[in-house]
Amino acid sequence: MEGFKKFLMQGNVVELAVAVVIGTAFTAIVGAFTTAIINPLLELAFNANELAAAKVGIFPVGVLIAAIINFLIIAAVVYFVLVLPMAKMKEHHDRRRGILPEEPAETDVDILHDIRDLLRAQATNAQPGSGQGGTTAGGTPPAL
Repeated sequence: MEGFKKFLMQGNVVELAVAVVIGTAFTAIVGAFTTAIINPLLELAFNANELAAAKVGIFPVGVLIAAIINFLIIAAVVYFVLVLPMAKMKEHHDRRRGILPEEPAETDVDILHDIRDLLRAQATNAQPGSGQGGTTAGGTPPAL
């Protein structure tokens, strides 16, 4: 039983299950889009009588809207029943083992701010006229 619990806690099983469920639900959206939008456009373009067997109007968007609502409901159920509890359980399990969550990585903007601050500090600490980089006549640091 411990091995099975460890297998489930890896996350791969949950991610795969979520992918299958969401993929299946998304297939319904694609099918409804084809039925509601693409088929009527093809019927108009090629003067065909009827491509879809059951049709409410020229653009039966109700089918598409129903599929999207169905997809959102399935996605919400999968998230709140599978993904969120598994993430909380993994976080709790990691905390018990002494594993701390990683700090967010520094972004490009943060790095550019650090470079700017270093250049400002270098410009203020340099002696003007000492030949050690200093600042230009306009008071700006030299170009790199």
